[in-house]
Formats: sequence, C-alpha cells, structure tokens
Amino acid sequence: MKKQFDACIYLYQGSAVKNLIDHTIVSNDPAALAAYYCNNNADRIIVFDQSNNDEEHEAALDTIKKIALACEVPVIGAGNVKRMEDIKKILYAGCAKAVLNYSKVSNVEITEEVSKKFGKDKILASFMKKEELTSNKELLEEYVSELICIDSSIMKECDRLTALPSICCLDEDKAEQLKDYIMLSNVSGITGNAINNNIEKVFPMKLSFAKEGISVSACEASMKWTDFKLNSDGMLPVVVQDYKTNEVLMVAYMNEEAYQHTIETGKMTYWSRSRNELWIKGDTSGHYQYVKSLTADCDNDTLLAKVSQIGAACHTGSYSCFFNEVLKKEYNDTNPLKVFEDVYGVISDRKIHPKDGSYTNYLFDKGIDKILKKLGEEATEIVIAAKNPNVNEIKYEISDFLYHMMVLMVEKGVTWEEIMTELANR
Repeated sequence: MKKQFDACIYLYQGSAVKNLIDHTIVSNDPAALAAYYCNNNADRIIVFDQSNNDEEHEAALDTIKKIALACEVPVIGAGNVKRMEDIKKILYAGCAKAVLNYSKVSNVEITEEVSKKFGKDKILASFMKKEELTSNKELLEEYVSELICIDSSIMKECDRLTALPSICCLDEDKAEQLKDYIMLSNVSGITGNAINNNIEKVFPMKLSFAKEGISVSACEASMKWTDFKLNSDGMLPVVVQDYKTNEVLMVAYMNEEAYQHTIETGKMTYWSRSRNELWIKGDTSGHYQYVKSLTADCDNDTLLAKVSQIGAACHTGSYSCFFNEVLKKEYNDTNPLKVFEDVYGVISDRKIHPKDGSYTNYLFDKGIDKILKKLGEEATEIVIAAKNPNVNEIKYEISDFLYHMMVLMVEKGVTWEEIMTELANR
C-alpha cells in the first residue's frame, strides 16, 4: 500500500477555514487553494463541508464542483450527508469518492444502501471515537473502502482494530510525528494541517521516505544525469508542454544541478545561459511550472516536460513562447477535443451574441423542451442509421447528435472540461 499525502479543505460559508472548529479564513478562493495543493504534489484533496443548512449545502456543492474542476487529483467529499441523495450530489459535483460520518447514526444506517448503489470503492467513512469503529466493524469492512480517522490521538490504537486502510487527520502541532503515523500498517495517508501548512515540503518528504524504503506515491526519476547525452555545452535541451492541451510552451536547457533541483522540488528548474545561473521558473514572476511528467527522447539527448503552467510561460506575457507565425498552410484541425471546444465556443457565443437566421439561436429561443426534443430525435436517427449497412450515415447522425448535445450543454452551463473530468474519474 502506497502511503499518500492528502491536503484537505475545511469549507465554511464559501471560504476555506483553518479547521473543523476554528473558522478563521485561510482562503476566499477554495478552488485556487486546491489547485495550489495539487501543484505541490498533494495526492488527493479532501473537502469537509461544514454547512449548517440545505441552502448552505447547495452553495457548498457548487464550490466543491469548482474545486473538482481545478484539480487533476481525486477529490473526496465529506460533510452534511443526511440521506443517499446527498452522496449522489457529492459524486455528481465531481468528487471521486464520498464520506459517511460515523458520528451520525443516520449515516451508519445508509451505509449498505449507498455502497450497493454507487460501489464500495466510492464510499469512505470517518470516525472520531474508537467505539464508532469497533461497534460497526463488520459493516465497515463489507461496505466501505477506506476510513478517515478525525482524531489522531486514537489512530495508533485503532490501527490494530481493522484491516481497512485509514487516512489519519494530523494537525499542525503533530507535524513532526508524521513519519510515526505514516509507518502504521493500516494508515493509507495523512491529511490535515500537518500537510496543508507544509505542502511545499511534501515532494522532498516523499523522496526522503522513498529512499528509506517506505512505499509512498513519490515521483522518482528512473534516469540519472549520467544517462543523458549532452550537447556541446554540456546541457540537456528541454521542450516544455502544457500537460492538458499538449501546447508547446517553451524550450530551455538544464545542467545537472537544474535537473536534480527539478526532481527534488517538482518545479521546473533550468540553467540560464545568459545569466550563467540556476533559474527556477517562476521565482521572479510567480509563473511556476509544476512537473507532471519528464520523458527522454529515443537518443536520450532531449527531455520532454509536461507541466502545469501558472500564468504565462513567455516573458512577453504570452502563454506560449511560440507565437511568431512563419508559415502556415490551410488545414482542418481534427484534434477531437479541440474541435469539440471550438464548436462549443461558437454555440456559446451564439447564446451571448444572437445572430439573425441562426439555427442555434432558434433552438435557444424555443427553450429547453425544443432542445431536448431535437436531441431525442437525433438519438433515434443514430439507432436507425446503425441498422443500415452504410457507416457514413452513422457518422452524419452522430455529428448531428453531438451538435445538439452541445447546445444542451451550453443551455445548462456544462463544459467539456467537466465532462472530461467526469470520464477521467470513472
């Protein structure tokens, strides 16, 4: 079992606060905070919704949706669960998993139901007292995939009571004991302010633990500096891409020091040939590049880095350094996601800026019932086309269906990024 380092967000009235008891505001932008945790190598984000009523809970779900969109790591939703419907809402908000609070009898009672409905792997349970674990041990082990121990003072004792993997909430005052807790046999991860407040130390911590033989979800390099073939200056060229879009952002160079610093910190670091010094991208501008992957080419003489880019990669303020067009032939860009996004963009623009004679605006003007009617008709056309031998008919009908589906997406405010995130979670 690989030990994980899970940041958490205590969500209260739209803000991230210090903990479950202290509601001092840490950030008014929980989604941006979650992205920051992700970029600094948190393995998962656990969101504790502390809303007091249904209205606050609905607003919290909207915030959780934004958090899930901002993260490329799994988001776990916890808090304010009263019935099975609440678990569904948490999962539909983009969370990979949802948590039952075993301090509430009502949550214990719906365990079997939600586990059978959504799958055991989607359900966690949190507990604050040893009795909540011991009195429900069989139920938990049959229907829950992982536990969250809210009170770390009982974790060492509870570690011997169940074989279920457990995430331990560790507060800042116990950060120095993190290794003691992560070494416990059933502890699958550490969360709480011991992680949140030391998030920039997580990557080097992982590497340190890995060197000691502790199984952690660390980003370890499989190649040493001596494995690369360097250019005449003793440098390694690095091509940098956006990890989501594959857009080429820049080209830079590494020496051994820059390579090692990149591996040890998770931040792209280069050697500035003009200044003759180590260059941590973003130290001056704040436009850091967080490593997602490093891949050598076939000759081991060039490195491809896929990164999460904060701000702009180029010193001119452009997102990419490659914007001076030299030559361009007309061609159809058939990259699927690019096409989807482009068509979606046109449909979205039609809704904001109506155009006379536009069929898209006709659908928007007629409203949701007309859009759904057309979508249903196109779905039926696909079924009919699939029964015919000519596969071209299927292509035409699927294209029509996808267009009408995107009209529905724009009407309901659903983006392709949300759809892709949901599919990736599955």
